[in-house]
Amino acid sequence: MHDDRGLVEARLKRVLDERIRPAVYPESVPLDVAVWVAPGTGASPTVAVEEGLAAEVTPVAVGDLWGAPWGTSWFRVKGRVPQEWAGRCVEAILDLGFDENMPGFQCEGLVYRPDGTPVKGLNPRNQWVRIGAPVDGGEEVCLHIEAASNPVLLDYHPFVPTALGDIETAHTDPLYRLTRMDLAVFDETVWRLVIDLEVLGELMHELPVESGRRWDILRAVDRALDALDLQDVNATAAAARSELAGVLASPAEPSAHRISAVGHAHIDSAWLWPLRETVRKVARTTSNMTALLDDEPEFVFAMSQAQQWAWIKEHRPEVWAKVVKAVTDGRFVPAGGMWVEADTNMPGSEAMARQFVHGKRFFLDEFGVENDEAWLPDTFGFAAGLPQIIKAAGSKWLLTQKISWSQTNKFPHHTFQWEGIDGTRIFTHFPPVDTYNCAMKGSEIAHAAKNFKDKGVARHSLAPTGWGDGGGGTTREMIAKAARLRNLEGSAQVVWETPAAFFAKAEAEYANPPVWVGELYLELHRATLTSQAKTKQGNRRSEHLLREAELWSATAAVRNPEFAYPYAELDRIWKTVLLHQFHDILPGSSIAWVHREAEKTYAAVAAELTGLIDKAQRALAGAGTEPLVFNAAPHARHGVAAGGAAVAAADEAAGLSARPDGGFVLSNGRLRVEIDGRGLVVSAYDIEATRETIAPGRFANLLQIHPDFPNMWDAWDVDAFYRNTVTDLVEADEVTAGDGASVRVVRSFGSSKVTQTLTLAPGAFGLDIFTEVDWHETEKFLKLAFPLDVHAERYASETQFGHFYRATHTNTSWESAKFEACNHRFVHLEEPGWGVALVTDSTYGHDVTRTVRPEDSGTTTTLRVSLLRAPRFPDPETDQGPHSFRHCLVPGASIGDAVREGYVVNLPERTLSGAGPVAPLVTVDNDAVVVTAVKLADDGSGDVVVRFHEAHGGRARATVTPGFAAAGVTVTDLLERTLSEAELSDGAVEVALRPFELRTLRFVRA
Repeated sequence: MHDDRGLVEARLKRVLDERIRPAVYPESVPLDVAVWVAPGTGASPTVAVEEGLAAEVTPVAVGDLWGAPWGTSWFRVKGRVPQEWAGRCVEAILDLGFDENMPGFQCEGLVYRPDGTPVKGLNPRNQWVRIGAPVDGGEEVCLHIEAASNPVLLDYHPFVPTALGDIETAHTDPLYRLTRMDLAVFDETVWRLVIDLEVLGELMHELPVESGRRWDILRAVDRALDALDLQDVNATAAAARSELAGVLASPAEPSAHRISAVGHAHIDSAWLWPLRETVRKVARTTSNMTALLDDEPEFVFAMSQAQQWAWIKEHRPEVWAKVVKAVTDGRFVPAGGMWVEADTNMPGSEAMARQFVHGKRFFLDEFGVENDEAWLPDTFGFAAGLPQIIKAAGSKWLLTQKISWSQTNKFPHHTFQWEGIDGTRIFTHFPPVDTYNCAMKGSEIAHAAKNFKDKGVARHSLAPTGWGDGGGGTTREMIAKAARLRNLEGSAQVVWETPAAFFAKAEAEYANPPVWVGELYLELHRATLTSQAKTKQGNRRSEHLLREAELWSATAAVRNPEFAYPYAELDRIWKTVLLHQFHDILPGSSIAWVHREAEKTYAAVAAELTGLIDKAQRALAGAGTEPLVFNAAPHARHGVAAGGAAVAAADEAAGLSARPDGGFVLSNGRLRVEIDGRGLVVSAYDIEATRETIAPGRFANLLQIHPDFPNMWDAWDVDAFYRNTVTDLVEADEVTAGDGASVRVVRSFGSSKVTQTLTLAPGAFGLDIFTEVDWHETEKFLKLAFPLDVHAERYASETQFGHFYRATHTNTSWESAKFEACNHRFVHLEEPGWGVALVTDSTYGHDVTRTVRPEDSGTTTTLRVSLLRAPRFPDPETDQGPHSFRHCLVPGASIGDAVREGYVVNLPERTLSGAGPVAPLVTVDNDAVVVTAVKLADDGSGDVVVRFHEAHGGRARATVTPGFAAAGVTVTDLLERTLSEAELSDGAVEVALRPFELRTLRFVRA
């Protein structure tokens, strides 16, 4: 037989495009359209629904322009169903000017009835609204559309700098043109023929040419097209479908891959739109999904991010009512158990824990639903401390897709056990479909089956199915395709299931999955550890202020019955901080509007928390004149106990002297630091260990600047070639003595200026470096370098509830790819018996490299912290202006010293006049056991909750002693629910912890 595949396939494409798809709506009449443009814009949705429905409208027509950037227009469409359409299915086709090739990231609408009932969202692939099936004929139709004219920022030529990313800089010209506003007859038979042909045509392309099944489909398609009268598609569609029935009925092979389809709409809580717009995106999508659930009995939809659910409840009660009903029916599924789909690299220990506390508690309180899975499809890599946190929150599974974006190494598993730093393992799945916006295309289903790496021992994978970020979620077309793929020869089998149902099946079939130990590092988007420095500083500062506010408020409430613990305030502030840890806010990859608002929000959070701290400390201090130092850190310092207040002990003095060759020498009895005439640190000598820190012939405190123009994803990425070109900023405008034992260094470069103050405080273990940058560079990357005389094959970076080791070498492509990595408060390098730490108050990105010196064969290990970048997309003014950073170089530091000094830098002491010392609410007698939270229980019982972990990476025993009479104590999960009883002995609790183990105790007050 002659090979006519190309002929039939080309025929199918043209007939579908030009004859069959247009025949889905064979008859139409125009609707009358009028509009009211809502005034102004801002952080909240512009007007209430009631106001939009009642507003006076002005006539407009199809073809008219509408919608200034970030504006809201309320369209009213009216018409009458023709009498001759009686008995037929009729839909409104409402095209606001969509680009169907871009399902999301553009204008959107939410349709209401005149009484305010939400109907469904309008999106590029979802432009229809059902009027009746069938209609009687003659019905009056009136619908209202709340239409958002969000600008397209990630266009066909992406990453172009634009002023449209902020309402304050955007132009006011209209962006969109009304394209279609009609009532139309919907021919379901033709629509089903479209789905039949799409499924078979897409499947056919995925089958081998030599496969008999491919040729069976080809011949059936050919016969179907022969049966179709192209001048009367609607009359002959049923005959064409009958020619396809046989190949559609052929069942899948018994060995076919199984795919659990989960309805999904990944909605970034902010990204290329402000937070206020996400409220409306969620309302549109959930309206779509509740309507679809009513029509499709097998469909299941899952939505994560408790914050988004809370927004619906607060801002769209009419939508919330539909969502609650769908949840009650078990088909609209709360997923993930987190407040938002957060970044997991940068949030601190307690913040990461509270993501699960607030997320899971919301779903428990509202629906009685306990989430067993963490759902993070789009997060930019996963810190090695996360498995323990997931388990401590009462969950056991993790789903993500993002690691498939890695540029260098392909991850070896799709289903596996992920082991964290403490040994906790979490059953984890990476969907092999390699997208969290699956559309049920044949190419996607075939890719999932072919790509699945666990063949032979497992058979199940998951496909998050639906358009996200304004695309409107799952469509009826996707559901129709899935129905045909449920049991179809040549394809994987598709069934709609909840995430929990998928994980239960996957876990049951895979008794001994492989294990991956350590972080899940994304070999992409590494610059998110640095972009938008003020957002990152706001997060770090807020986390530590929350620690202080909880600690001192709990202490005050226990010691003084009249002091009211600020439950509501802390709950609200925590949720605000958690929201801003979303994986496009904290990573610095959102538009200017988002980060401008974030800076204001963090300032307000700081002011309110500082007020709560001051109020609690004043209640504790009482009236008096003693200069009490409050120490919120988990270690004693200056003679003040951890979590207590007292008069601080005086330290010995530190001195400054001139250096013979220019510059200065700082000394405090522990360290002697030499700073040359260029303001560079040429020596940092550990006096007790008689050991030099700085590599011979090198100098630290070296600012370095690189060109920074990645191939894609400007705010997200830094590509390895950035290192090819570097400029050392060694010239100083001035190097002068400052106050006390300090040196002030001023440098100018490009259009920017840096002022540094290097201080060696009395009694300090490290050299403090305060860096102020007035930054006005473009597409540059600023680093601060410390070449250390340390021979180490690995180094430690603090992460949640512990630290994680990475290689200093590049033996393999996996190690080489980690050329930019994350730390929390410290990075630590060590030879046996001696180490050095670099502590930071607000930076996260760093790199570590090693070289061997030819002159002495010694190893120079260079640690560089990342200070600032200047990408131009999506915020063309990223990080322009003044910034302040604090780092501390700690020679001779053990890992315990690094932990302690991290808290010293991030939790400064507070001094307040008072009557006398304040005893700690809780004491722990082992510095390796670090307390991360002291608070009152969230249920308002007055119980005291203490969370701690082993921080040095070894076994630890400790006595935890409450500073109050305790009637009992339990071990709890993160949600403060009892796991087991603990024993009080002489009013204290003895604990034994494995390396990095996390523990929460709940004390009942007597």
